Amino acid sequence: MKNVYITKTSHFLPNQPISNDEMEQRLGMINNMPSKAKRIVLRSNGIKTRYYAIDDKGNITHNNAQLTKEAVSRLFGEDFKEEDMELLSCGTSTPDNILPSHAAMVHGLLNVGSIELNSASGVCCSGMNALKYGFLSVKSGASNTAVCTGTERVSPLMLSKKFNNEVESLKELEERPIIAFKKEFLRWMLSDGSGAFLLENEPKGNTPLRIDWMQGYSYASELEVCMYSGGEKNEDGKLKPWSEYEPEEWLSKSIFSIKQDVKILDEHVIDRIGLSTKDALSKNNITVDEIDYYLPHISSFYFEDKLFTELVNRGIEISKDKWFLNLDRVGNVGSASVYLMIDELKNSGKLKKGDKILAMIPESGRFSFFHVFLTVC
Repeated sequence: MKNVYITKTSHFLPNQPISNDEMEQRLGMINNMPSKAKRIVLRSNGIKTRYYAIDDKGNITHNNAQLTKEAVSRLFGEDFKEEDMELLSCGTSTPDNILPSHAAMVHGLLNVGSIELNSASGVCCSGMNALKYGFLSVKSGASNTAVCTGTERVSPLMLSKKFNNEVESLKELEERPIIAFKKEFLRWMLSDGSGAFLLENEPKGNTPLRIDWMQGYSYASELEVCMYSGGEKNEDGKLKPWSEYEPEEWLSKSIFSIKQDVKILDEHVIDRIGLSTKDALSKNNITVDEIDYYLPHISSFYFEDKLFTELVNRGIEISKDKWFLNLDRVGNVGSASVYLMIDELKNSGKLKKGDKILAMIPESGRFSFFHVFLTVC
């Protein structure tokens, strides 16, 4: 087995940063009324700016494949040319199409020949599933190079016009003309962007990061669906898929909007992060003192102190001065978030040889988690 190194990183964030005051202007008001939930959600999540693949006139500027292509293209140069890429492994929760696969659509935009492709689905962990595929391919010697990505383009799903039919239905029922909080909540949480890593079997370039291990967990057998799209939850907690609804219901019930059961999220996510973190560190014989940087992908600063307390209670006290977060500046970009954190840290000039980095990626879809351990070489 070979060692695997992240030798280059890149990112692409579309257009200009959007402030909190500009969000509703860019996404539109539902039923022409300012959101009552927006202020509450933004106060809790602590995000100050984010990026949308939508211009100030409401035109879509990039699809998901184009965002990914932009990040991948930034990896190419004198030391890594298009013809050197052997594997493209892409993760996203918001592909442009049901099929062909996301990776195939990205490959179609790149000026490269025949390569191996892998597309990973899911929510935030899809980017890590894509990374693990590339990691195992290079580690086994099946490929010498792999490009792995995490990308999201959620903004078109959050445009107010996507909810108009549902608003009309609520009016007819003489209910309050607002979208249920589980649907509106994520309008103020999610944003667009892409990150890419080049994996090689030699420690090339500036501050290469050796991937020491990746540990994944799922608690789907214990917990019900929390975050979902393309369906609706029944009262018994089971998810009814979009294909079992009538076509007119896809709009009237906004079936394809991204929804989250915030009660289940708050009840379980921090506990399972603590449980999986303790197990991952134990399995790989890592002590807290060995960790120089902690990169937790948290969706909101609301969870920051809760996570710190949970880790302390499990005997994993990682001091706050070791935490590296950029949520306030780039927003919650789902599967791309950890790519953006690692890219920013790698290029910050802060890292020195021998530093150890622990990244934690939670996914509330049905509660999946990834822990990644890196060493600066």
